[in-house]
Amino acid sequence: MPTPQHSGLGAPLDYRHHQALPPGSLVRVPLGKRQVLGVVWDGEPDPDPGVELKPLAGVLNLPPLDAGWRALVRFAAAYYQRGLGELALAALPPTLAQLDDTQLARRLKRQPGALEAAAPGAGPALQAGQQAAVDLLSAQLRGEVPPQPVLLWGLTGSGKTEVYLHAAAQALALGRQVLVLVPEINLTPQLQARFAARFGQERVACLHSGLTPPQRLRDWLRAHSGQADLVLGTRLAVMASLPRLGLIVVDEEHDPSFKAQDGARQSARDLAVWRAAHGRFPVLLGSATPSLESWHNAQTGRYRRVDLTERIGAAPLPTVRLLDLASLPPPKGPGATPPPLAAPLLQAIEQRIARGEQSLLLLNRRGYAPVLHCGQCSWRSGCPHCSAWRVFHKSDRTLRCHHCGFTERVPSACPDCGNQDIAPIGRGTERLEEQLEHLLPHARLARLDADSTAKAGSLEAQLARVHAGEVDVLVGTQMIAKGHDFRNVTLVAALNPDNLLYSSDFRAPERLFALLMQAGGRAGRAGHAAEMWVQTHQPRHPLYQALQKHDFVAFATSQLEERQLAGLPPFAHLALLRADSREEFVARDFLQAAAEAGRMLAPDADLFWYPPVPHPVPKVANQWRWQMLVESPQRAPLQRALAAWVPELHALKRQHKGLTRWAIDVDPLAI
Repeated sequence: MPTPQHSGLGAPLDYRHHQALPPGSLVRVPLGKRQVLGVVWDGEPDPDPGVELKPLAGVLNLPPLDAGWRALVRFAAAYYQRGLGELALAALPPTLAQLDDTQLARRLKRQPGALEAAAPGAGPALQAGQQAAVDLLSAQLRGEVPPQPVLLWGLTGSGKTEVYLHAAAQALALGRQVLVLVPEINLTPQLQARFAARFGQERVACLHSGLTPPQRLRDWLRAHSGQADLVLGTRLAVMASLPRLGLIVVDEEHDPSFKAQDGARQSARDLAVWRAAHGRFPVLLGSATPSLESWHNAQTGRYRRVDLTERIGAAPLPTVRLLDLASLPPPKGPGATPPPLAAPLLQAIEQRIARGEQSLLLLNRRGYAPVLHCGQCSWRSGCPHCSAWRVFHKSDRTLRCHHCGFTERVPSACPDCGNQDIAPIGRGTERLEEQLEHLLPHARLARLDADSTAKAGSLEAQLARVHAGEVDVLVGTQMIAKGHDFRNVTLVAALNPDNLLYSSDFRAPERLFALLMQAGGRAGRAGHAAEMWVQTHQPRHPLYQALQKHDFVAFATSQLEERQLAGLPPFAHLALLRADSREEFVARDFLQAAAEAGRMLAPDADLFWYPPVPHPVPKVANQWRWQMLVESPQRAPLQRALAAWVPELHALKRQHKGLTRWAIDVDPLAI
């Protein structure tokens, strides 16, 4: 009889079952000595009659994964050149196969009110731009106009979240589910609170990597069974099973966190757009600084753009002050280093403290100092396993590599010459906080970075202090710049962000402009006069000049012109082949052979195969890393070439001893 196919990590596998199962059924299958989760896929298998098939170990008593979900997985696997099973199983809770029918039934027991009709409490009255966006989405939801991606370009503080809430209410009233994607885990609690307050906590589920396995399983089951009407999550959630899905919202759509940097390296934003188009329902992309790809799509008519040009309550945008560090007097005394804050900025912060207002200081580097240095023999705290410095963390007196994680206690003397006078060079958020304790002895300080929020609940506790007015100055990395609604912040300062101006990555200016615009948007949200200070050595740089005028249009126009001249995205399509090896040049040799194979496979295609180059951080965890770029003016020829190339790459790996791994990154964000 027909046997269902199991979507394993490679090609589908065949198993025997006493009856046919519908596609999308979830099953338990034997794989080696283990039992693993499987998905019955489309199509009938054609097994070899001489092969004895293993029977299924069991069938989960759950509704099948629907055709839309399977189509999404199939598309993502093909587009990002990964295994079908890899994509499918990564989207499912790994603990699902461990539940028997009794446990499943208990977990699926319906919560009271979970499927009641949407009846939100009324939110604030919408402004004209907000109402225009809601009306457009409502018309798409009701089928009055064809669905088309909507780019909601709104100033920080212009009420994008209220548009999300109203659009969600429209979808729920039609009996549809809503998926809301945010770029980072730390943004989910406050957004979840907004949606729960409007629609009821029992209707909201969360999906992100910060959940425990039982929590992820619980909310996945609620979404899959239709009990949860609203699902909030990070990029992981774009693959959630939602049988009644009718609207996707992507908040901060420009954020690079939506692009995975390992595994399939898929873009949750791009998959959200594809999923909505395939399902013929609307998708809403919101940002104050849209990605240049989305901006270009809106300019060319692929997306509809709606603008929010006023902040809620007519709150003014912060005045941007560019502080020229080169014009300041040099520090006095031999070996003296400049203070972290120039005198005018320090004075402005003191004025805010005196008025009971709050300040944010953005320094996108955690730890105490990037490196320790011996002035006698020039030893530096390099990582023995990576081409990188180990960062000095003073709080626990350790040197940590932020690439491989290698950690040691700080030596009492220089390991090379014995000099006991080893000193930190540079400044991270930990050192900035310490220096501010001396510069502002009466200020109440807090620090928000990956180190200070590592313990469970610490992020929420720090944010609660800020919202309660118990913090005068908040120091942090980019974590403080995104999405937070700090009502009493009237000053934001970016300390020395110039390093991204000199990056070799063509997307670095776009990331810097977005970060600074987002950071500045934290100030003045309650209507108070606000300022943003930027300490820079390049105050006349066009990027800073556009920032000073809050002129995203001018910045985007300039960047798109440069990219068109250079033949870069969105005017070209890229794929990056990465390779790691234990020996320095094995990965390079593999990539050179791969390029030759690619040229032979697609000799007539309009493709350009760049030569292999070392990764910007060439060595990590004793692995040498190389990469090679493939470029095409059209997406389709690139995809065809990649599909033909992958089998050759598998064969080439066997010929290059010492090659650890290789991976294709389609539409790479970091080059």
